[in-house]
Amino acid sequence: MANPLRVELGRIVGAHALGGEVRVRWFGDGPDNILDSEFVFLGERRDDPEARRYSVRGGGSGRHGEIRLRLEGVDDRTAAEGLRGCLVLVDAEKLEPLGDDEFYWHELMGFAVWTEQGESVGVVRELWNTGGHDVLVVIGERGQVLVPTARAIMKEVHRTEGRIVIDAIPGLLGEEED
Repeated sequence: MANPLRVELGRIVGAHALGGEVRVRWFGDGPDNILDSEFVFLGERRDDPEARRYSVRGGGSGRHGEIRLRLEGVDDRTAAEGLRGCLVLVDAEKLEPLGDDEFYWHELMGFAVWTEQGESVGVVRELWNTGGHDVLVVIGERGQVLVPTARAIMKEVHRTEGRIVIDAIPGLLGEEED
């Protein structure tokens, strides 16, 4: 049986203190899905067949953009440091449901991006958290195009069709203005 879809929620960036807590830089809008999880998987990539399951024993706030996480079986600083670089993964079905016009990053991966005029821009390959609006990294005939997820630009998301419609404001697609 295939593994369920796993979602990257963060990356372990180091150890906290001596008791085995790890520091996790969280991805996306916030750390709640990590902190509320009963267990997480740690691996090198989302589809890592060797990702290991760890029960979450506690956690809390940390440095800016980070949380502290206590994992079962990680009892000292050496063990915590050994996990540095691992992705923190959860099964997508365990995520909190969102509203109709809200999306998790993983849901937009692979979506086709089109302008309101019907021009193909490409396919979403990555999402970047920039501190302001998240940015879709779209790869197509123009090469890489960065599309902010601001509502003024990202006009429509069609889940069933796997399609995003954007307002191609001047300069967004890299063309020169007259």
